[in-house]
Amino acid sequence: MTNKTYDILKYIAQIVLPSLGTLYFALASIWNLSYGEQVVGTITAIDTFLGALLMLSSNAYQKKEGE
Repeated sequence: MTNKTYDILKYIAQIVLPSLGTLYFALASIWNLSYGEQVVGTITAIDTFLGALLMLSSNAYQKKEGE
């Protein structure tokens, strides 16, 4: 994975997905949108998975740099 790809995915995991989940949850409450909990749960699951993949990538990179 290139540094640019890593940085983009990290930005998505740390900023975009949590913000999107919060936005949908708030709007679902205000406007009675369907499946608020399901949509936010899905976004959170994807974000957690992405965070785990990024952590594995970071650990592999640091281990490689340490050699």
